[in-house]
Amino acid sequence: MTGLLFTKYIPEDDGKSPFKKLLDLFLDLLNYTNGDAAEALSWLTQLDNQYQLTDEDYGIGDFIEDLKAQGYIKENDLDGTIKISPKTEQVIRKRSLDEVFGKLKKSKQGNHNTFKSGQGDEPNSETRQYEFGDAPETIDYTGSLRNAFVNRGIESFSMHQDDLEIYEADFKSQTSTVMMIDISHSMILYGEDRITPAKKVAMAMSELITTRYPKDTLDIVVFGNDAWQIEMKDLPYLEVGPYHTNTVAGLELSMELLRRRKNPNKQIFMITDGKPTCLKVGRRYYKNAFGIDHRILNKTLNLGSQLKRLKIPVITFMIANDPYLQAFVRQFTEVNQGKAFYSTLDGLGNFVFEDYERNKRKTMR
Repeated sequence: MTGLLFTKYIPEDDGKSPFKKLLDLFLDLLNYTNGDAAEALSWLTQLDNQYQLTDEDYGIGDFIEDLKAQGYIKENDLDGTIKISPKTEQVIRKRSLDEVFGKLKKSKQGNHNTFKSGQGDEPNSETRQYEFGDAPETIDYTGSLRNAFVNRGIESFSMHQDDLEIYEADFKSQTSTVMMIDISHSMILYGEDRITPAKKVAMAMSELITTRYPKDTLDIVVFGNDAWQIEMKDLPYLEVGPYHTNTVAGLELSMELLRRRKNPNKQIFMITDGKPTCLKVGRRYYKNAFGIDHRILNKTLNLGSQLKRLKIPVITFMIANDPYLQAFVRQFTEVNQGKAFYSTLDGLGNFVFEDYERNKRKTMR
């Protein structure tokens, strides 16, 4: 006789394997060690000794071997040094995307809405009467049949051009983005680790742009005393330097990169913790970290205004909750008429949004 055999259910904590549990912790530690795999594994071993993360059946040594086998880390055959792989770099970016912006799914290419509708790329819920030249695949067959029944009845049913309805479609556009990341000394000042949240936001944005909008372009700029361009793969390894904050240099380099892009839709994402404190005048650096320096401020605001005239909005991610530091961001955002997101160090997802753009998205029918 066939039947069902019931056994006692014994839950396995959260259902994750020992490897998966340790992997989650290892990936988090990489954010704090600037991508240094050896240091992250050293920290993990110390945590294991203190909190008994492993047991006799699965230890840190087993975890390291699994990391190698599954392609998360690579070991140099000559000197034995360990580095994370491109696979791990991508996993870190995806985790940052989930943490900062929630569970976003990949959508179709070039999916930036504009205020125009017509023969675009993506159908919407609005319909209109068919016009000569409309694509056949945009026809709303249900609505068209309903019109034919209403106009001529079921006994003399026939379909005419006047009966046809089509779905409206939104035009989609491509966007060129430059992401600016502040790596000045203030990003770790006063015992606050601001560079780790900054990297998480940067990795989240880069993963969002490259996966959800794969037709877009993305350039990444870091700025301290000077500004220079880096690759997306370099983000996990970013470190703060003994730098002041030369926001002007970052904006100027961003403008130059966007000038080379022929796309008319351009924007700058700036991740910072507050006010600029440095300018490069000729070959020397003009620095003042003691309050707001009007010479530095005016040059920065002038660039913000210039970017506005070029129709390049600056979207600022502010990762300090000091009202004094936020004052510059509000002033710059108002001049540029861009956007600002404010976040505490503990809750990157809880942004306070300020929108200075006057022209909201409008649907034209």
